[in-house]
Amino acid sequence: MDIQTAYQYLYGGALIWLAILGGMMLIRSIIGPRITDRILAINMIGTMVICSIAILSRRLGESYLVDVALIYAMVSFISVLILAMIYIPVMKKRGRFEKEVREEVQAERELLQEEESK
Repeated sequence: MDIQTAYQYLYGGALIWLAILGGMMLIRSIIGPRITDRILAINMIGTMVICSIAILSRRLGESYLVDVALIYAMVSFISVLILAMIYIPVMKKRGRFEKEVREEVQAERELLQEEESK
């Protein structure tokens, strides 16, 4: 086996792995209990698509795909910022958001205390 064949197997395996992880993130974006989970899952899907495009660029020997990946990265970043601005409460509703965060932190502290007492 020469080095080129080894790289082709490596690229193929990475693409398969990214496809599996993308499917898992799609499931998380659908069933995520909070909107922040959904936004993060969408961001991860975008990141994995960018990685997949970069791998395909190297595997196929097409350098223009790197430009496509960079443009997709910019669009993905802007879309996540817009989603965060729309769905995460700001200023007027900040009290409700802080209450949710306090409840989550308190629940995590209780879990840690239970684990320490065992």
